Amino acid sequence: MHYDIHGLTAPEAPTILLSSGLGGSGAYWTPQIAALAGHFRVITYDHRGCGKTGGVVPETGGIAAMADDVLEIVAELGLTRFHFMGHALGGLIGLDLALRRPNLIDKLILVNAWSKADPHSGRCFDVRLELLNASGVEAFVKAQPLFLYPAWWMSENAVRLAQDDAHGVAHFQGKENVTRRIAALRAFDVDARLSEIAAQTLVIATRDDLLVPYTRSLRLSEGLPNARLSLSDSGAHAVNIVFPDVFNRELLSFLTG
Repeated sequence: MHYDIHGLTAPEAPTILLSSGLGGSGAYWTPQIAALAGHFRVITYDHRGCGKTGGVVPETGGIAAMADDVLEIVAELGLTRFHFMGHALGGLIGLDLALRRPNLIDKLILVNAWSKADPHSGRCFDVRLELLNASGVEAFVKAQPLFLYPAWWMSENAVRLAQDDAHGVAHFQGKENVTRRIAALRAFDVDARLSEIAAQTLVIATRDDLLVPYTRSLRLSEGLPNARLSLSDSGAHAVNIVFPDVFNRELLSFLTG
């Protein structure tokens, strides 16, 4: 597992581990790293099958296998307790860890995540897989921003998106890995077990998320005993990129409050 450590370096420093969504890249959290680095030892990592970790996503094991990858990093660093922030699929990893290893998780942040996949999200993934299988990698990558960002933001960041497209094609994680990762997040269901998670949790969602209905976050905030909901009108699925300053203030308030 490839991981990077930012910010505070002392082993005893308060630590937060960041897990990205389907793209699986630790670089997804770039807008948050500087804000967190003055307060925490910040750990980002590339999921199995992605980026510098590479390799093949196991055919079985689902989200639990992805959480086991995190535990490999935890063991190597000797972490005994840490904060965890996950975006979408990364949030599912956080929920799995909080259920299986509650002693490890201090505060939990879930960004546009879910306890059980919504049928609408399934429709979106069907379309994306059809693009991948019928039209190829370039079409799959080019469609990705449509599910991540508001239209106005894409209009204002056309050059950046073109660069992201080129990078996404050049470093594509592979059709088999994408298919298996989507299958894992679709199969994930801890809806009936939310009451077992005692960690203080910040649930962040946006009403204009095209990929994951914000009602999934409402369900998380209602089902988790110690959850706080931060719901905004705009920002879409990748709200931490669209509105990083607002996102970072809310995040630090929760972590340091």
